[in-house]
Amino acid sequence: MEKQVADGLREVFQSGRSRPLQYRKQQLRALLRLITERQEDIEQALKQDLNRNTYNTSLFELISIENDIKLAESELGDWAAPRPVKKNLNSALDDVYIKPEPLGVVLIIGTWNYPWAMILQPLVGAIAAGNAAVLKPSELSEHSARLMKELLPLYLDKEMYQVVTGGVAETQELLKQRFDHIFYTGSSTVGKLVMEAAAHHLTPVTLELGGKSPCYIDKNCDIAVACRRITWGKFANCGQTCIAPDYILCEPSIQDRIVEEIQKTLLEFYQKDPKSSPDYCRIINTRHFDRVLALMNECTIALGGESDRSQCFIAPTVLKDVLPHFKIMQEEIFGPLLPIVTVNGLNEAIHFINAREKPLALYVFSSDKTVIKRMLTETSSGGVTVNDVLMHYTVDSLPFGGVGNSGMGRYHGRHTFDQLSHHRACLIKSFAMEGLNDARYPPLTAARLRKAKFFMQHRMCSCSGICVWAIIATLLAIGLLVALIVVLTVLI
Repeated sequence: MEKQVADGLREVFQSGRSRPLQYRKQQLRALLRLITERQEDIEQALKQDLNRNTYNTSLFELISIENDIKLAESELGDWAAPRPVKKNLNSALDDVYIKPEPLGVVLIIGTWNYPWAMILQPLVGAIAAGNAAVLKPSELSEHSARLMKELLPLYLDKEMYQVVTGGVAETQELLKQRFDHIFYTGSSTVGKLVMEAAAHHLTPVTLELGGKSPCYIDKNCDIAVACRRITWGKFANCGQTCIAPDYILCEPSIQDRIVEEIQKTLLEFYQKDPKSSPDYCRIINTRHFDRVLALMNECTIALGGESDRSQCFIAPTVLKDVLPHFKIMQEEIFGPLLPIVTVNGLNEAIHFINAREKPLALYVFSSDKTVIKRMLTETSSGGVTVNDVLMHYTVDSLPFGGVGNSGMGRYHGRHTFDQLSHHRACLIKSFAMEGLNDARYPPLTAARLRKAKFFMQHRMCSCSGICVWAIIATLLAIGLLVALIVVLTVLI
């Protein structure tokens, strides 16, 4: 079945249906209607999957999808237009540009923590770039996956965009097919398997993975505000966010103050009983519940720690005096546990971060510009936010993606369009000025090589042919004027 889906989409794509920009805009508008008209259905599915309420669904998924769709529709003409480039003298009279073209059939494999955004945001770029797409939502967010399969054919061209549901077997079968790009969001472990499968067909991949995103709190900052922002970013969606602060680095002298401020914020956000708070989500299933709970075994609980397996509930939990060799520091937590690791100042914090895999996000809280600058220049991460968390994700002009173990490729806004396009190099020459080509034709001589080097090494602006002719005419006029002056000087 998976082969039939991929082959069928390729046949329709090759018919040229998605080439016209008007078709792409029509599909984008249809996707926007799906989000707006079926919002209640989507909210209900996410309530069943993650116990997420209406407001959190809008804030963390639907608003970003809507913004991406509207941006793509309004900017598509500019994104898809040929992009002039600088020329050398050898190509001065030619048309030289980059032409974004559709790749073909794209496979988008989503994840369960944000099952709509992690599928539909890449889809926006795939549609805008003119590709066909197979969507594979996670089977763990089963209600969202089932609803997506039901709704998408009602709004989008079902011959160009299809949803395949199922588990590991279906995903493996999809990965055996030939695609023109694979866009995967999930764990580094599975990301390696996706990349291995893609290599069989030399298929390029975008891997949006995760990792342990550090959060350094400098003693020279507004600790109360820092803890309020960190608490929001860490415990939203029950900690199941790929760019959630994974752990805090701070000096021992401010550890207790951090715990105190987080406690105040938790009381403000979720009241005395987070379990009954409408804003507090649940762990996706009992398997992940058991995994997250086991990470606390060696740790000292400073706040929280309560759990209820029957509801997949783990309270917002802060762990203090965590040591680097503890199990919780060996893997991405992806749950509502926040370890605090103490370090002796900035140098040790930078060394601690650099001794580990490059994270998807890095957070720094400080009022000292020197601290901020050193963190930015002496560490590496997919993205950075200073004095806040998560918010770089919301800026669609910034590329979102990982580096090293946290992934490869980028998306959001125009970056998704570019990631899912082929940037075709185009050079269009005329038959005129053939004499300029003597420098590259045999028999080659030292003089011809000097001429070729001159024309190839001197670059020009990406201006039009008329501009180039004007420059040449001006140079010729100057040359003639100089020659005339020389002749007159001789005669006189």
